[in-house]
Order: sequence, then structure tokens, then C-alpha cells
Amino acid sequence: MSVVHILDSRDRRLNEAGLWIAKLDKGLSKDDEKSLQHWLAVDAENREVFLQMAEMWDKMDMLSRLSELFPKTPEKQRRPVRSVLAIAASVLILTVVGLWGMMGISPDISGKANISELAVVGGIYETSVGEYSIVTLPDGTELVLNTNSLVRMNYTDQRRILLLERGEVHVKVARDISRPLSLFAGTQEIRAVGTEFNVEINSDQKIELVVTEGKVLVGVHQQMTKDETELLLVNLPSSTTSVSEGEAIILGSADEEVDEISPEEIAVKLSWQQGNLIFRGESLAAAVDEIGRYTTVEFVILDENLKKLRISGLFKAGDVDGLLTTLEENFNITHTFGEKGNVILSSS
Repeated sequence: MSVVHILDSRDRRLNEAGLWIAKLDKGLSKDDEKSLQHWLAVDAENREVFLQMAEMWDKMDMLSRLSELFPKTPEKQRRPVRSVLAIAASVLILTVVGLWGMMGISPDISGKANISELAVVGGIYETSVGEYSIVTLPDGTELVLNTNSLVRMNYTDQRRILLLERGEVHVKVARDISRPLSLFAGTQEIRAVGTEFNVEINSDQKIELVVTEGKVLVGVHQQMTKDETELLLVNLPSSTTSVSEGEAIILGSADEEVDEISPEEIAVKLSWQQGNLIFRGESLAAAVDEIGRYTTVEFVILDENLKKLRISGLFKAGDVDGLLTTLEENFNITHTFGEKGNVILSSS
């Protein structure tokens, strides 16, 4: 049986704009240009949304090639992060899951990153694959846990300790000057008073930190315990790195430098909070790896050249069926199903 999510007019417009951006990235034929011109002329909001999507995906330079459609391409302007996130959050993709039923396969491909009841045992906050959860801690600090993540908490009157053991978490710290909050990930300590930041432990155990508001201090410890109670006794190292709003750093990398990150890039990085994944020219292999974080379905790419194919578009986290449809329609990538229910991708 198929499940169809009906799109309202704005959702449909945003979805159509996203598809046009993907086509633009590949290159438009003359017929495509005419169709795009007609779509833009039908409704002024189509043009507005299209330009917003082009800016978010950093494709404004491509529009200069379509001078007859965009004779005066507006200069790229920075938007507040929340505004750009709102655009991404509005886009929904039509999901049809009937094919999986016919194949006798039952992975979770509903297209929804479920907000679950967190498993809270002795200060443990955990999500499984395909889930994301929001929790408010006793002091008012808000955690948003991404798929397959685990955070341990321990609060006292003097310290607020979080230990990220796996996955990704966005932290909105309740301000309390007398009781700073420290998040530990690996050997890294991130110290904050009242700020917002995002931390991800990636597949090679590097720590990616993005600060979206305020400032944090980062210090590295030579040895680290995984006992959150013992962490209450750990002091921030004397040598620290300051990371401020609009900056990011890969902790534990060979070239550990603080880099500026645009509001658009932050919106892309945090789009998982709306259940979305945005790709802006990543390789198919990298895109499949990221999508794989949100589903138990295993992807196999047999062609080495196909792994390098650049992918652009917006996908629902965990929506395997929507991904396969988009890959086939927009990138000529077909799929078959293996005996164990895995998905084998190949060029058509």
C-alpha cells in the first residue's frame, strides 16, 4: 500500500524550486530553460522561492548564465540562520513506499525522523537510528539529539557536565555564570555559559564543532574518563581555543583551525533538525554515507566513477524511497535490491 503526503501550495512550490536547482546543477537543455522561464512567470512567488533556494545551495553564480531569466541577479546577502532554516523546514517530498512492500522488505523508510520518547536512566539521553529527540534539562538547557546519539548528564550546584558518547547534539545552554556547562567528547572539553553550539562525532572519530550563538572555549585533555561523575572533578586546560558565533572547527584533525561558516552553511549543517538533508555538490559516496546514518538500509555502489558523481538536492532524512526516485529521475542512477535487502546503485 502506498503512503502519500499531500503537499500544500507553498510546500509544492519549494519542492519544485529544489528540483529546478538540482537540474540547474546538471545543466539545463533549451526545453528546460523554456519550462523554467514559464514556471517563474506563472507566479512571482516562484521566482522569490527559487532565488532563496539558489542562495541557500550557493548556486547564485549559475544564474548568471541565464541572463534572459535573471537579468539582474541580486547580490548574495546573508540571512539570519533561523530564516534560512525556516525555508529548508518547509520543503516536503512526496513519499511512496509501496514498492518496498511488494519486495517483501520492511526497513524504516517512512521519510520521518521520529521524535521519540527519550530513554532517560540516571541522566542518559539516547536516540536510535532514524530518531531525533528534544529534551529540556533541569536548568532549562535544551538538547536536540540527532540519529543514533547518546548523551550522559551530571549536574551539581557547581558544575553542569554533558558527555557525548556518540552521534550529534545541538545544545542551547541556559545562562548561569556561576555554574558553567562543559560538554565532553573524546578528549575534548567545550565550555560554555549561555550559548548555542552543535557537536558531532563523525565516522573517523573527529569532533566537528559549530557555534551558532555566543562563544565557547575548547580545551583538550591528555587522558579522559568516560565516567560523567569523575568529570565533575576535571578542570578546563589552561590552554584553550575560543570559537565564536559563525565559526566552526574540526577537533582532533591534523589542521585544527577555526574557520568562518556562513549562515547558509549553518542552515545546511543543521537541516537535520527539520528532518531534512541538504547536499550541495557532495559526491554520491559521501551523500549515501550521510543518508545511511538515518536508516538501517545498506547502500552499495559498485562503480568507482559513480561514487564521485556530484549530488545536489534536498532529501527527507530516512526517506530511502524518495532518494532512489530522485537519483533515477535526476541523475540517471538505477537501483536493484540484494538478497539481504541492501540497495545496489549503478548507472543506467
